[in-house]
Amino acid sequence: MTETMIPGDAFGELVALATALAIGLLIGVERERSPNAKAGLRTFALVTLFGALSAIVAHHLDSGWIVAAGTIVVGVMIVAAYHRGHVEEADPGTTTVIALLVAYLLGVLTAIGERQIAVMIAIATTALLYFKPELRGVLERFSRRDLLSVLQFAVITFIVLPFLPNHGYGPYDALNPYRIWLMVVLVSGIGLAGYIALRLVGGTRGSLYVGFFGGLVSSTATTLAYSRVGTDPAARPLATRVILIANLVVLARVVVVASFVSPAFAIKLAPVLGSAIVIGAVLALAFVRRNDSPGDIPVPETANPTELREAVGFGLLFAAVLVLSAWLNDIAGSKGLYLVAVASGLTDVDAITLSTASLLEQGSTVSRVAVITVAVALVSNQAVKLGFVMVRGGTGLFRVVGLPMAVTGLTVLAAALLLP
Repeated sequence: MTETMIPGDAFGELVALATALAIGLLIGVERERSPNAKAGLRTFALVTLFGALSAIVAHHLDSGWIVAAGTIVVGVMIVAAYHRGHVEEADPGTTTVIALLVAYLLGVLTAIGERQIAVMIAIATTALLYFKPELRGVLERFSRRDLLSVLQFAVITFIVLPFLPNHGYGPYDALNPYRIWLMVVLVSGIGLAGYIALRLVGGTRGSLYVGFFGGLVSSTATTLAYSRVGTDPAARPLATRVILIANLVVLARVVVVASFVSPAFAIKLAPVLGSAIVIGAVLALAFVRRNDSPGDIPVPETANPTELREAVGFGLLFAAVLVLSAWLNDIAGSKGLYLVAVASGLTDVDAITLSTASLLEQGSTVSRVAVITVAVALVSNQAVKLGFVMVRGGTGLFRVVGLPMAVTGLTVLAAALLLP
């Protein structure tokens, strides 16, 4: 918890100055490594001290202009230093100028009582400066289309979402534009995290990583991709590992997705799906060799989940499942929900999970029915993927992955039915 500096408190001012000095030394150590930087260890330490002193004097004189003037002075001085000196074209000094201004303002933060925030920002700033080659290498792995999709995620999250009405429309007031799009943002965000990780992993990090992140993005797409790989007997152990891991990860993903709408529902789901994960993992170990393939591992081809077409498509699917679930739950009770779960599970588990969690939060269903509904959807989805394995991978791959996947799905359903 931060401490607000008290006027005339000499000890508090000394602590602020010491913190500012430490922050300046931290950032300055990194800048000292750069041969073209016009500011190093001493300059950054003095700039942060200058920021803290400016804030202290401004506080005592009750004049915020002192801090503003200090910002201008620091900026002008470093720009003048680069202008007078010889600077190689590879480093025009822009980064160091901004880093110095950040350091000055961090010094100001320490003096106004926001020391923890100042230290956190200082560490983040130092990391950004230090890991420049690594960050550049990461960006080189992404195509223009990938970067555009990240921008699209920012658009659907920070531009579209805030302007949507937060009221129910249509049959049963089931269509709430804000909540529907919020679920689009949620699912897209989880998928984007897995998609980025999958692109960074590449094809040399092992089946565990590819299976995990592939399941996070789309277990169906991963199963399809590696069913084709599994047609080759030499690559079958690899395909088996990736498929089984991806289809265990999707169970954990369902719990995470449900927790954003109804934490109580997620708590109910956790032991049901957790038991299936444990049993599935044991069976997977029994059916798969433990040594990983040393060669490159192909990354499954998956659509970026934040592309507008994917986001809008999921939004429409989710809206349809919401209305259908509310209607069938009204006229047929739990049997209606189970029917929707079977149909929805054929293509997507997230939509029925979120809609069921919404019904539970509204009091339109009970927790046992909600858990069984998600279990039915998962079994339906598992059955579809087993069909893909049989058709695309052949009987050889199906004999290896069929039993673990089938038992995992049946365990989910059995555990849900046994739930009190």
